[in-house]
Amino acid sequence: MTTSKIEINLTNSRKEKPNEENLVFGRHFTDHMFVADYVKGMGWQNARITPYAPISLDPASIVFHYGQTVFEGLKAYRSKDQSIRLFRPEENFRRLNQSLDRLCMPQIDEANALEGLLELLKVEEEWIPKLEGNSLYIRPFVIATEAFLGVAPATTYQFYIILSPVGSYYEEGIHPVKILVENEFVRAVKGGTGGAKTAGNYASALKAQETASSQGYSQVMWLDGVERKYVEEVGSMNIFFKIDGEVVTPAINGSILEGITRKSIIELLAHWGTPVTERKVSMDELAEAHNSGKLEEVFGTGTAAVISPVGELNWNGKTMRINDGITGALSKKLYDALTKIQTGENEDSLNWITSLSPTYEEIK
Repeated sequence: MTTSKIEINLTNSRKEKPNEENLVFGRHFTDHMFVADYVKGMGWQNARITPYAPISLDPASIVFHYGQTVFEGLKAYRSKDQSIRLFRPEENFRRLNQSLDRLCMPQIDEANALEGLLELLKVEEEWIPKLEGNSLYIRPFVIATEAFLGVAPATTYQFYIILSPVGSYYEEGIHPVKILVENEFVRAVKGGTGGAKTAGNYASALKAQETASSQGYSQVMWLDGVERKYVEEVGSMNIFFKIDGEVVTPAINGSILEGITRKSIIELLAHWGTPVTERKVSMDELAEAHNSGKLEEVFGTGTAAVISPVGELNWNGKTMRINDGITGALSKKLYDALTKIQTGENEDSLNWITSLSPTYEEIK
């Protein structure tokens, strides 16, 4: 895609912006979107910013039948000086290409994709929330558009970026959530698509999530698909445990999504001189640590929630209450540090931020 020649077509009908005081995650969308087309043998082309609108596809499009689709999620933040800040967007486009490769889909030019995103943000600058704690959620995704009822990679695709102003992902906010450990269903196994950010992984998780929600739990924690004993990840986030002073997290093994917030937390802890270990973590180990009082904190990491403390785990009907159900000191420290880097309150000493000044008026 040649993003240096992006065609910009602005809408004549602006939407009414939602009240920032009660933003619901993923329900509101901005006026415009970025689109590019792919044709086998010709590559990515026709990069454009257009009014946000429904997508028209043939009913036989491969995306509907054989699941060739991948996506990403990141956020744009407004700092106090009104500049727009992105947190490690190059990592998202790198991971998008990893997912595309796994689904046998054409890779994008990461630098051009970032350029397209920045141009879209310039157009939609007015949509970036001003209220503290809110942000603009960014959803890049690629779909197979060829009309063909055959199990083979498509020859045509479309790449989109859409934007959504959001508040907190969880109603609980930074307060601890309750997690149900899943014993019946499996999310992924090594060699499958668990390491890719593709729609099928999330659809297969819905049944377990429905059960967890009916019992008052926010998320499901998945175990490995072979032995059903080792922790992998939570539905929308990676997971960390502080056990007897040591911070541990399940190692990337081919079935766990390589989270960008996860990676950032590991790097931030190392920057502080706090050791963190990536290794196998069994439920038996966690139960033993809880019974002995050594399971000090549990928290999830992800783009949507950033840091989500866990106040309770339920495994085989037995409840493990973590840190008396309150947010732990390390969880709070990490949340404050990361969000303040994202919004510009703290120095970006690790060079994670891409920023741009509001330039909407230049192209309106």
